[in-house]
Amino acid sequence: MDELDAAIIQQLQHDARQTNRELARAIGIAPSSCLARVRALRSRGVITGYHAEISPAALGRGVQALLHVQVRPLSRTVIEGFKTYAMTLPEVLSVFVLAGGDDFLVQVAVPDVDSLHAFLMDKFSGRREIVGFRSSIIYEHTRKQVIEPLDL
Repeated sequence: MDELDAAIIQQLQHDARQTNRELARAIGIAPSSCLARVRALRSRGVITGYHAEISPAALGRGVQALLHVQVRPLSRTVIEGFKTYAMTLPEVLSVFVLAGGDDFLVQVAVPDVDSLHAFLMDKFSGRREIVGFRSSIIYEHTRKQVIEPLDL
Protein backbone atom coordinates (compact mmCIF):
# COMPACT_ATOMS: atom_id res chain seq x y z
CA MET A 1 0.00 0.00 0.00
CA ASP A 2 1.57 3.24 -1.10
CA GLU A 3 0.41 6.87 -1.10
CA LEU A 4 -1.50 6.50 -4.40
CA ASP A 5 -3.38 3.43 -3.13
CA ALA A 6 -4.25 5.33 0.06
CA ALA A 7 -5.48 8.29 -2.03
CA ILE A 8 -7.63 5.99 -4.17
CA ILE A 9 -9.15 4.39 -1.08
CA GLN A 10 -9.84 7.77 0.51
CA GLN A 11 -11.48 9.14 -2.65
CA LEU A 12 -13.67 6.05 -3.13
CA GLN A 13 -14.82 6.18 0.49
CA HIS A 14 -15.94 9.77 -0.03
CA ASP A 15 -17.71 8.94 -3.29
CA ALA A 16 -17.74 5.40 -4.68
CA ARG A 17 -19.95 6.49 -7.58
CA GLN A 18 -17.34 8.66 -9.26
CA THR A 19 -16.05 7.48 -12.62
CA ASN A 20 -12.56 6.11 -13.10
CA ARG A 21 -11.71 9.26 -15.06
CA GLU A 22 -12.89 11.50 -12.18
CA LEU A 23 -10.99 9.37 -9.66
CA ALA A 24 -7.80 9.53 -11.73
CA ARG A 25 -8.12 13.30 -12.10
CA ALA A 26 -8.67 13.75 -8.34
CA ILE A 27 -5.46 11.92 -7.43
CA GLY A 28 -3.42 13.11 -10.42
CA ILE A 29 -2.71 9.93 -12.39
CA ALA A 30 -3.66 8.54 -15.79
CA PRO A 31 -7.04 6.76 -15.99
CA SER A 32 -5.37 3.51 -17.14
CA SER A 33 -3.04 3.56 -14.11
CA CYS A 34 -5.96 4.34 -11.82
CA LEU A 35 -8.03 1.46 -13.18
CA ALA A 36 -5.12 -0.96 -12.78
CA ARG A 37 -4.61 0.14 -9.17
CA VAL A 38 -8.31 -0.14 -8.31
CA ARG A 39 -8.38 -3.65 -9.80
CA ALA A 40 -5.28 -4.58 -7.80
CA LEU A 41 -6.85 -3.23 -4.59
CA ARG A 42 -9.94 -5.34 -5.27
CA SER A 43 -7.96 -8.49 -6.03
CA ARG A 44 -5.93 -8.04 -2.81
CA GLY A 45 -9.16 -7.74 -0.81
CA VAL A 46 -8.57 -4.13 0.25
CA ILE A 47 -11.69 -2.94 -1.56
CA THR A 48 -14.43 -5.43 -0.75
CA GLY A 49 -17.42 -3.78 -2.39
CA TYR A 50 -19.45 -0.67 -3.04
CA HIS A 51 -22.79 0.14 -1.46
CA ALA A 52 -25.38 2.81 -0.80
CA GLU A 53 -25.63 4.16 2.76
CA ILE A 54 -29.25 3.87 3.91
CA SER A 55 -30.91 5.57 6.88
CA PRO A 56 -32.73 2.98 9.04
CA ALA A 57 -35.04 5.74 10.37
CA ALA A 58 -36.10 6.58 6.81
CA LEU A 59 -37.19 2.94 6.45
CA GLY A 60 -39.35 3.10 9.58
CA ARG A 61 -36.70 1.67 11.90
CA GLY A 62 -36.26 4.55 14.32
CA VAL A 63 -34.94 2.50 17.25
CA GLN A 64 -31.57 0.78 17.12
CA ALA A 65 -30.09 -1.38 19.85
CA LEU A 66 -27.03 -3.44 20.62
CA LEU A 67 -27.82 -6.89 21.97
CA HIS A 68 -25.18 -8.54 24.14
CA VAL A 69 -25.64 -12.30 23.81
CA GLN A 70 -24.13 -15.30 25.57
CA VAL A 71 -24.52 -18.79 24.07
CA ARG A 72 -23.69 -22.30 25.34
CA PRO A 73 -22.08 -24.63 24.73
CA LEU A 74 -19.29 -22.64 23.20
CA SER A 75 -18.45 -24.59 20.09
CA ARG A 76 -17.85 -23.78 16.46
CA THR A 77 -21.19 -25.38 15.55
CA VAL A 78 -23.18 -23.29 18.05
CA ILE A 79 -21.35 -20.07 17.16
CA GLU A 80 -21.79 -20.56 13.41
CA GLY A 81 -25.40 -21.66 13.86
CA PHE A 82 -26.35 -18.61 15.92
CA LYS A 83 -24.52 -16.25 13.57
CA THR A 84 -26.34 -17.75 10.57
CA TYR A 85 -29.70 -17.60 12.37
CA ALA A 86 -29.23 -13.96 13.44
CA MET A 87 -28.29 -12.83 9.93
CA THR A 88 -31.55 -14.26 8.55
CA LEU A 89 -33.59 -11.92 10.77
CA PRO A 90 -34.65 -8.74 8.93
CA GLU A 91 -34.23 -6.63 12.09
CA VAL A 92 -30.51 -7.51 12.34
CA LEU A 93 -27.99 -5.08 10.83
CA SER A 94 -24.71 -6.56 12.09
CA VAL A 95 -23.40 -9.51 14.07
CA PHE A 96 -20.05 -9.39 15.86
CA VAL A 97 -18.46 -12.51 17.38
CA LEU A 98 -16.60 -11.49 20.54
CA ALA A 99 -14.07 -12.66 23.10
CA GLY A 100 -14.77 -11.81 26.73
CA GLY A 101 -17.98 -11.80 28.77
CA ASP A 102 -20.33 -11.73 25.80
CA ASP A 103 -20.13 -14.08 22.84
CA PHE A 104 -21.98 -11.84 20.37
CA LEU A 105 -22.92 -8.23 19.84
CA VAL A 106 -25.94 -7.96 17.56
CA GLN A 107 -27.05 -4.61 16.13
CA VAL A 108 -30.75 -4.37 15.34
CA ALA A 109 -33.03 -1.67 13.93
CA VAL A 110 -36.76 -1.79 14.69
CA PRO A 111 -39.71 0.63 14.51
CA ASP A 112 -40.07 1.26 18.26
CA VAL A 113 -39.32 -0.03 21.77
CA ASP A 114 -42.35 -2.34 21.73
CA SER A 115 -40.99 -3.93 18.56
CA LEU A 116 -37.60 -4.38 20.24
CA HIS A 117 -39.27 -6.14 23.16
CA ALA A 118 -41.26 -8.38 20.80
CA PHE A 119 -38.10 -9.17 18.84
CA LEU A 120 -36.27 -10.23 22.00
CA MET A 121 -39.18 -12.33 23.26
CA ASP A 122 -40.04 -13.95 19.93
CA LYS A 123 -36.63 -14.38 18.35
CA PHE A 124 -34.16 -14.74 21.22
CA SER A 125 -35.76 -15.86 24.48
CA GLY A 126 -36.90 -19.23 23.14
CA ARG A 127 -33.56 -20.29 21.61
CA ARG A 128 -31.91 -23.08 23.56
CA GLU A 129 -28.34 -22.00 22.85
CA ILE A 130 -28.91 -18.49 24.26
CA VAL A 131 -28.20 -18.49 27.98
CA GLY A 132 -28.36 -14.73 28.47
CA PHE A 133 -28.82 -11.45 26.70
CA ARG A 134 -29.21 -7.79 27.48
CA SER A 135 -29.98 -4.82 25.30
CA SER A 136 -28.59 -1.31 25.05
CA ILE A 137 -30.62 1.22 23.08
CA ILE A 138 -28.53 3.41 20.79
CA TYR A 139 -29.32 7.10 21.21
CA GLU A 140 -26.88 8.30 18.59
CA HIS A 141 -24.50 6.61 16.15
CA THR A 142 -21.49 8.32 14.67
CA ARG A 143 -18.94 6.51 12.56
CA LYS A 144 -16.01 7.45 10.42
CA GLN A 145 -16.85 7.59 6.75
CA VAL A 146 -13.21 7.24 5.73
CA ILE A 147 -10.79 4.66 7.15
CA GLU A 148 -7.20 5.67 6.55
CA PRO A 149 -4.21 3.31 6.58
CA LEU A 150 -2.14 3.45 9.77
CA ASP A 151 1.52 4.36 9.55
CA LEU A 152 3.26 1.44 11.23
